[in-house]
Amino acid sequence: MSEKRETPPPTDPLPPPIEPPPDGGLKACTQAVMGHLVCFNTWGYIASFGVFQSYYQTSLGVSSSAISWVGSVQVFLIFFVGTFSGRALDAGYFRLVYYTGVLLQLLGVFMTSLATRYWQLFLAQGICTGLGSGLQFCPVMGLVATYFAKRRVFALAFGLVGGAGGGMLFPGLVKVLLPIVGFGWTLRVLGFVMLATSIPAMVFLQPRLPPRKSGPIVEWSAFQEPAYVLFCVGMFFNFWGLYFAFYYVGAFGRSVGLSYSDSTNLIIVTNGIGVVGRLIPAYLANAYFGPLNTIIPLALGASIMMFCWAAVHSVGGLYAFAVLYGIFSNGVQGLWPSTLSSLTPDLSKTGVRIGMGFTVVSFACLTGPPLGGALIARSHGYIGAQIWGGLTFAMGALVLVAARVSKTGASWKVRM
Repeated sequence: MSEKRETPPPTDPLPPPIEPPPDGGLKACTQAVMGHLVCFNTWGYIASFGVFQSYYQTSLGVSSSAISWVGSVQVFLIFFVGTFSGRALDAGYFRLVYYTGVLLQLLGVFMTSLATRYWQLFLAQGICTGLGSGLQFCPVMGLVATYFAKRRVFALAFGLVGGAGGGMLFPGLVKVLLPIVGFGWTLRVLGFVMLATSIPAMVFLQPRLPPRKSGPIVEWSAFQEPAYVLFCVGMFFNFWGLYFAFYYVGAFGRSVGLSYSDSTNLIIVTNGIGVVGRLIPAYLANAYFGPLNTIIPLALGASIMMFCWAAVHSVGGLYAFAVLYGIFSNGVQGLWPSTLSSLTPDLSKTGVRIGMGFTVVSFACLTGPPLGGALIARSHGYIGAQIWGGLTFAMGALVLVAARVSKTGASWKVRM
């Protein structure tokens, strides 16, 4: 009698190996262009808040610090929800999250057009638009990053240049339309522009990597890496003071004699110069120095410009400040996602680790502009807030130096 052999239980097939990023080609470049459009709608609209800051101060009779909470909540939410929306990208829920973000953003813009009181603006422009932007931005940046390796820094910076484009177009539309059609229809026109530019992104954005269903929302082991932790802390300080100038440069222009229309030009210049401020540092980082080596001098330059702002008392000097600060600050904004991505060797964890860094920075963005507004009110002028902004950038640059040393040691010739 033969012995009956037990059949071994079937084993799950091994997952297919992840192919390396194409790092170019039609599909990868299409994703980068769609990322550009997403940043056009999200960061372009948020970076234009300075034009609303000036308008709300004159039309609502609310303090500058209270108004800046609306803009800072937008920036807070676009970063804070990154931990969750980034993990959703890794888990395979990109389309659900992204489409929800587009819906919330458009709802927030069109409801802002109906707002007549401060609390209505806070809910519509601050919370609803901020949530919608957050559900779009982090997953899209993580998605684009998975299509590139050697060209990742430049690809992400190209996407973020869309924020500079939107930061020129949206204030320009407000400047032209507000005196003609009023506040409500001006916001509705902005909403229709966002809708038109969202449709191609909804069609062509496509995740490349297979879903990673398992895994925590927060990868706590990342906080055991000194370079990752120090980089996040350094960027917290940089973003703490970064948006103060974007929100208040227009109001400051009116204090030196500019009209509302002319002060809007300052916002357009500060945002528009970001095309140069983001692409050239990205090219240098990609070709020669590495993103972390490049972002450190940009943070120092932004610190110097914030201190120099305290000495500006003329229209010409203010435009010079807008150009130079726009170059340095936009360079910091343009490089920080790609630098964070470079500290993530496992592409399958790109979304969650970028999202974690975004969440850390979100609290700096939430408190920075209102703190600057409170310093303006306390000192009855801008000098205290300007010095505070310069110090935050200086501290951020020093912590970034520490992050670099923890990663590569004292050798400054290492590309990082």
